[in-house]
Amino acid sequence: MDTDGLFSLAPPGAPASAPAGGDNAGFGRPAADAPLPVRMRPATLDELVGQEHLLAPGAPLRQLVTGASPMSVILWGPPGAGKTTIAHLVAHATDRKFVAMSALTAGVKDVRAVIDTAKRERRYGGPPTVLFIDEVHRFSKTQQDSLLAAVEDRTVTLLAATTENPYFSVISPLLSRCVLLTLQALTDDDVRGLVRRATTDERGLGGAVTLSTEAEEHVVRLASGDVRKALTALEAAAGSALAQDVKEIDLATAERAVDVAAVRYDRDGDAHYDVISAFIKSMRGSDPDAALHYLARMLVAGEDPRFIARRLVIFASEDVGMADPQALLVATAAMSAVQNVGLPEAGLNLAQSVVHNATAPKSNSVTTALGEAMADVRAGRGGSVPAHLRDAHYQGSKGLGHGRGYRYPHDDSRGVVRQQYAPDDLVGTDYYRPTDHGAERAVGERVPRLRRIVRGLGPGPRTSAGEPVTRGVTRSVTASSGTPDRAAGGDRADDESQSSADFDPAPDGPGNDGIRIDDSGGDAGEEQP
Repeated sequence: MDTDGLFSLAPPGAPASAPAGGDNAGFGRPAADAPLPVRMRPATLDELVGQEHLLAPGAPLRQLVTGASPMSVILWGPPGAGKTTIAHLVAHATDRKFVAMSALTAGVKDVRAVIDTAKRERRYGGPPTVLFIDEVHRFSKTQQDSLLAAVEDRTVTLLAATTENPYFSVISPLLSRCVLLTLQALTDDDVRGLVRRATTDERGLGGAVTLSTEAEEHVVRLASGDVRKALTALEAAAGSALAQDVKEIDLATAERAVDVAAVRYDRDGDAHYDVISAFIKSMRGSDPDAALHYLARMLVAGEDPRFIARRLVIFASEDVGMADPQALLVATAAMSAVQNVGLPEAGLNLAQSVVHNATAPKSNSVTTALGEAMADVRAGRGGSVPAHLRDAHYQGSKGLGHGRGYRYPHDDSRGVVRQQYAPDDLVGTDYYRPTDHGAERAVGERVPRLRRIVRGLGPGPRTSAGEPVTRGVTRSVTASSGTPDRAAGGDRADDESQSSADFDPAPDGPGNDGIRIDDSGGDAGEEQP
């Protein structure tokens, strides 16, 4: 692109030319037939509504608009919060040269052209350049890199606007060279005040129509903090009323003008992560109503239902877990419905899973157990697989001692035997700690009994009534010493050796699997896990 003359110094008062890829057309004085939101843009900083935290005397926003300090600024906020309005105020407030471009259409070549011209003009005593980039998060890393040197030495004062979280969408070197100003979404009262101003102000409708209370509330509610949407709806409703020669906009007219609320949601942006985070936390907090709201929000906005289904499946194990194992079945069934049925009907299946997850008892014991186990593995704890657990199916494995001494649990009437399964370094380590929530309470009662049998630790503590946990006579079961090691692929075990790390002897000697004989009377029988 030939930039010679494109950004040449203009006579005082003459408008600046725009670069290729730039678009300064929207930054002049609005025409009489401009859209209502454009005509109602604040003419001064004092007319700006809803950003009081940025409007204090000496605040960065005031310094930016007045030109008191040539700092580069990134404006971050939701649609309709006033980012473009602030750019207009900067464009009209001082004698600085203002260049605007959109990241959707501009490229590195256009950015460098602006920077080169700004350097040349400053060299000859020209005004400083303010470069406004709308939707800066759309710039690639390379495009953002091209701004660094010019922002660093203040060749240009950067004014960038984004609806996305700049900590994710703007490169760190550029972010560190700018002041980040966060704009808040306008409240309903803010939007209501601006709607009323636009109805009566000469720049707006000039009192040509009035707005009923019901219609005003409808417009404000559906705007959801986006004043641009509210004013667009107001203009459409006013046009409809005037076409019918009606002076008051009633609710029916407003409803026809605004059919459906715009959902503030970007599948690739910050709102995507905020909504799914709120969705998961609502289910974790056992609030099915809030969880259904966020589900509806995602579905209306066009979120991929497969993404929602995956999150439900994860949640069913991560946060519900063994407290209600059915939650995982419901979640996987909902995922299957999404794949085989599709929207909109599969929304019902997703909603059922959401309600199930939200109302189910909660347990993160599975999550905690896996995390601790993985931490030990990463730390190098564990060691070799015990010899009696190793694969004994291939030729030569018997000579290595693989499978020798393995005890087949199904040969025991209880289905569980004393045997070491963990590597030597982790013998006696407990990862899984059941809660007493929901169905996990029964599991929590069973796990200690299983551990005592497997580890040969003897009976557990007595109950509050003084009775032992294990009642009656627990018999010695040694069937595995005379049966093939079928699961391991080996022959009959020659002995009952457990592994390379021997257990401590059982309290009542070998052959009792570490379970004491209860002499206190009661029903006879073997302890069942």
